[in-house]
Amino acid sequence: MSSSRAGFNDTQLDFHTYTTFKGVPGMEIYKNKGIKDIITEFPKIGDILEEYDIGCVPCTVGICQLKDILDIHKMAPEKELELMTRIEAVIYPEREIQSAEPVDSALSVDSPHVFSAPMQRLVDEHVTVKRWLALIPTVVDKIDLSTDKGVRVIVDGIDLIRSYADRLHHGKEEDVLFTYFDDSEKIFQVIYEDHRIARNHVKEMLTALEKKDVLALSKHLTAYGLLLAEHIKKEDEILFPWLDRKLTAEQVVELSEKFDLEDKQIGVDPEKYDLYLSRLEGRFKN
Repeated sequence: MSSSRAGFNDTQLDFHTYTTFKGVPGMEIYKNKGIKDIITEFPKIGDILEEYDIGCVPCTVGICQLKDILDIHKMAPEKELELMTRIEAVIYPEREIQSAEPVDSALSVDSPHVFSAPMQRLVDEHVTVKRWLALIPTVVDKIDLSTDKGVRVIVDGIDLIRSYADRLHHGKEEDVLFTYFDDSEKIFQVIYEDHRIARNHVKEMLTALEKKDVLALSKHLTAYGLLLAEHIKKEDEILFPWLDRKLTAEQVVELSEKFDLEDKQIGVDPEKYDLYLSRLEGRFKN
């Protein structure tokens, strides 16, 4: 390890610390610039981010700034330094910056984020929702609104979306978790918009079901599945770890208590939906 990095052994970098340490005020110009714009200007940076499993190129949120990378995507300190040095070298090739020495992967394995109990509850609820999302393509392929059994599959699936995914899960996000933060920030607005679009798809599903319009029902079920898959990825990989790191120990305890109360007031039985999904999975598997 070079001596110039020794100061970063025990702490995470942030963008200000990096630019101060490196003495490259030119990087300050880019810190508040959208990462999507930077990638458009310097496509190689997108390739570099992919090497570090930072999926800014395919990300559909597109609101992060360069300075957010170190805050949202926590990595080992020396790997952060290596990443920022490589980005700087692309932006300022005339400086002939030497990339930081490659970090020994055996010494810099990034520990996965360990969620607090209330945040883990939200992640676990995602698992149930993802089981339904995985079934949607087969459900769409086998839609049969001419029989009671066929209609029941759709009715129960829409009930899972409305009661479990929306009231139980999204309700805790919007009515409890997000109240601890400034939800006027763009990332929250993206999440709210996803919820709004999802609810609109449900309305269209119900209309299509009433009219026995298989084509419209298939369209909105499929669109819902694609939307929620991307939505969950945003939350599990970006939003939830970021928020979880901001919560104090007292807030974590309080949040758990509020989640318990919220679940009790909503009165949704998760076992009902687990049974529905298990039956459907068994039926399609056979």
